[in-house]
Amino acid sequence: MKCILTALLLAPLAAVHAADAPQQKPNIVLFLADDLGYGDLGCYGHPVIRTPNLDAFAKQGLRLTQCYAASAVCSPSRSALLTGRTPHRNGVYTWIAEGAPVHLRASEVTLPKLLKGAGYATCHVGKWHLNGLFNDPAQPQPGDHGYDWWMATQNNAAPSHENPDNFVRNGQPVGPLEGYSAPLIVAEAIAWLKEGRDKSRPFFLAVWAHEPHYPIKSDPKFKALYPDLADDVQREHHANVTQLDFAFGQLMGALDDQKLAGNTFVFFTSDNGPEGDGVKSPGRGSTGGLRGRKRDLHEGGIRVPGIARWPGRIQPGTVSEIPAIGSDAFPTMLAVAGLQPPGDRVLDGANVLPMLTGAAGKVERPQPLYWRLHMAPNAKIAMRVDDWKILANAELTEFEVYNLRADPQESTDLKEREAERFAALREQLVRHNAAVEAEGPDWWKTQNPSGGKAKSDQPPARKKRKAK
Repeated sequence: MKCILTALLLAPLAAVHAADAPQQKPNIVLFLADDLGYGDLGCYGHPVIRTPNLDAFAKQGLRLTQCYAASAVCSPSRSALLTGRTPHRNGVYTWIAEGAPVHLRASEVTLPKLLKGAGYATCHVGKWHLNGLFNDPAQPQPGDHGYDWWMATQNNAAPSHENPDNFVRNGQPVGPLEGYSAPLIVAEAIAWLKEGRDKSRPFFLAVWAHEPHYPIKSDPKFKALYPDLADDVQREHHANVTQLDFAFGQLMGALDDQKLAGNTFVFFTSDNGPEGDGVKSPGRGSTGGLRGRKRDLHEGGIRVPGIARWPGRIQPGTVSEIPAIGSDAFPTMLAVAGLQPPGDRVLDGANVLPMLTGAAGKVERPQPLYWRLHMAPNAKIAMRVDDWKILANAELTEFEVYNLRADPQESTDLKEREAERFAALREQLVRHNAAVEAEGPDWWKTQNPSGGKAKSDQPPARKKRKAK
């Protein structure tokens, strides 16, 4: 941690030593897990994984039972969080490999940029994954999207979560770090809160952890909490979630220590469902019994944990069944800051703050809940309206229809039994998909995520790292 603190103390921030001043606007924290399944936390019913800090956090705020990521893979979900726009509309249509032309365009208006313009200090730590040319002026970087301070990786922590060596801080490679990814990025965030920010201003802090995305590595002290697990792959995964929980607890403790918690809105969620098959392959996360996993638009691939806390505004220990999606973060966090979203573009997210605070029993949505996954062989499109969900193939020739209230496991296709409803949903989906497609860039037509001609959008095999 010495290198982090040294860098912060030497940074040319004129107001680093300014005395704390009363803040009129609330602080905002967006904490994002990577590949954390809907059922991976104790407060969401996992019988084994230990997540005491997040379980306690859920009791302090509101837990969403129908919280969705904006995509079933990582980069698109992240783009929606920052723009309020569904991924095919903002251009980040799938995961982004190193060197890819796909990126979050400078023409998109981002949450940190708007908050910074309203007087907020802004910081991003952890995974970025919103460009292919990371730390390259040819594409926008975190600083270009509104962050005063950032320490990030393009995609995964490498070579794993243990002792990563691929972080970049404000454009400068950090070099090898000692420790594990989630605690390391939280330590950076805490150092920024203590020494790096202008304390006369409210802050927006994005903490995007790598855990439990593969390749994973967990601190032995967390693996030791699972002595009864014979499968070491399962033990490593469960310990990795506990490692994430530990880091989250460290950050919440820092907010308490600095007397910031009472004036801070915190939202915790995940970018998509769990990796692997959950049984034999790497990736032992839980969907909580929902159908599908990462890279699938059935519920298990897109329904994720979602927990919000804002002392004095959000009632502790509450639960909401009202659906929310990642793109809602943009207008909701702007509302927390007392700001209006831009009116010059289509937003897919809705302001769910009245629902979170109990001021409204439903969410007014200008656009339906919508997903599009451009990854062969699972290229799919989906839309949810009230309790009804329609899924289609990429050609919009094959469909499934489910009533999620009666059948959250999506076990019974109702398109024939509910023929009239199916026809209406199909017409709405075709129309909405065409509107989204017409607005966004058409990278998805000609490029795969690694920059070549579109042959297959499956993630390529991991290249061996050259010895240093």
